[in-house]
This record gives sequence, structure tokens and C-alpha cells, in this order.
Amino acid sequence: MKRQFIFLGVSGFLGLMISGIWASVEAESQPVPPKFSIIKNVAEFNLVIDKEPISASDVKAIDQPADPRQKIIGGDDRIPMTSRKNPWSSVGKIEMLDADGNGYSCTGTLISEDEVLTNAHCIVNPETRIAYQKIKFLPNLINGILRDQNDIADATHIAIGTNFPTGTLKDFVDDWAVLKLNKPLGKKYSYLKLKSIPSFDLVGDTEQFALVGYSGDFPNPNKKGFEEFTAGETMTAGVHSGCSILRQKDNLLYHNCDTTKGASGGAIIGQIGSDYYVFALHSGSDKVNGLLLNRAVQISRIR
Repeated sequence: MKRQFIFLGVSGFLGLMISGIWASVEAESQPVPPKFSIIKNVAEFNLVIDKEPISASDVKAIDQPADPRQKIIGGDDRIPMTSRKNPWSSVGKIEMLDADGNGYSCTGTLISEDEVLTNAHCIVNPETRIAYQKIKFLPNLINGILRDQNDIADATHIAIGTNFPTGTLKDFVDDWAVLKLNKPLGKKYSYLKLKSIPSFDLVGDTEQFALVGYSGDFPNPNKKGFEEFTAGETMTAGVHSGCSILRQKDNLLYHNCDTTKGASGGAIIGQIGSDYYVFALHSGSDKVNGLLLNRAVQISRIR
């Protein structure tokens, strides 16, 4: 999320959401409180999670878009995501409004023709347990430009993994959300498959993964090499290709992919054969044994 991500009160939603609850988000010109309903049969949602066993050696690094600016900014390995091709085209920016019309943003990834994966904390304030009123998905946004302005989609229903009942790190184990869109954007932009495999097959300094996110500090057009990105921060995704999932602790994964707020909800992706998969979901940062690492949700938690 953006650094200034602040949740404000929304009347009508008083922490009623639990795992599996769905929120309807009205596509109105003015934001309106979401409606909630409980889906008892998860099969009503089109989630497909591949659980076929694989070897760690089967996962290979994704070829990142060539960019001479990669080494410009010190140890930051992010480069601007300027590709309109798969798998990069599956990633987009999520924009939402609070009750006062203030805007915030996260990252999301198409995982079917009309579904987007992101974080629950992009939908619900972990402190107040209050949801945003209006949520949109902007696919493959590059320098503030879409392929087609008509491709902006509204979220019509939202499934969340948690409404943060304990106020502790334990809640973030299920920090996932899936947005149902009113447009089948996956047909045009492609979508990524979800891959659930045991953590011991993911963990290691393999440098086989990539994270794409619309970070709040990237790309800064005032920095050398990024002058052409005139739309400013959060309007072009940054991609760190060649990062690793380093450990698993208390049902959370920890990785070293470069990211800042705004990239919340970004998928950690890898390649098996000719197919691209989401292996984990970036969620935030924590200190593990005194070392600051970025955390991620295991795909097996999405159910």
C-alpha cells in the first residue's frame, strides 16, 4: 500500500466480516457502503489452485524486461515494468476510496478471466476492521496509461481471508483477498495460475522468483534514469526479478524481493515449463530474529 494508507470510518460495517465473507461493491459515481453476504459453498467462486507436486529445480527464473536503468539506484533491484506481455500484463493497480472520497492503492494480479488476487488489508483496515466502499482494478498500468480506458473494472464481490480479529501478526497468515470483477479482463491481459506447494520446496536462496508491485516510492521521475516516467510514483509497477523466499516461520513466508508500500498484494511469481504461477502473496514487512524481511502469504491459505 501507499505510505499514507489510512483507513477512516465507514458506517454500516462494524467488523462483521469473517473468512469466506463476500462484499458487494456498488459501481456508482459516489462511493456507497458495501453489502455483505456469506458464501457457504466456496465452489461458487472460480478459484483453481494447482497442488501438483514439483521439485524446486523445476522452478526457473522469469526473464525480466531488459532495462539499462536496473543498476542506477544503489541496491534497489527494481526496474520499471513496461511490458504489455504475459506474465507482466496480468498485474495491475487497485484503487479504492474511503467514505470521504480519499484515494489509496495496492497491487493485484489477475488469476482468472474475472478475478484478482490481493491482500485483505487492502480491503479492510486491520485496526478498525472497516472496509473501503469502492474498489477498481486498472490492468497493466504503465506511466499512468492503460491499453484502453474502458478496461478499468469495478469489483462486484470480494472474498477475504481475515478481518484481523486479534490485532496481531497471526492475522496476517490469512492476509489475502480475491476480487470478482465486472469485466473478463483475463481474456485480454492473460492471468496467472495459483500454485500451492510445501514451503520447503519454496524456501532457499534460489533467486528464482519475481515480485511486481505499484510501490508508493517508484518510479521517481526526479531520479536519474526515470525522467520519462512523468506520471510519477505508483503509476508504473516496479519488478524485482531474481529474488528468493528465504524462510518460513509461524505459517508465514519471508522473502527478499525489493518492495515498499503500495506493492501490498503483489504476487510472487515463478515459471515452470512455459507456464507462470503465483507461488506466494506479498503482504508486508516484519523483523525475524532481528532481520527485517518482507512477509508473504502461502497459497495454501487461500481456501
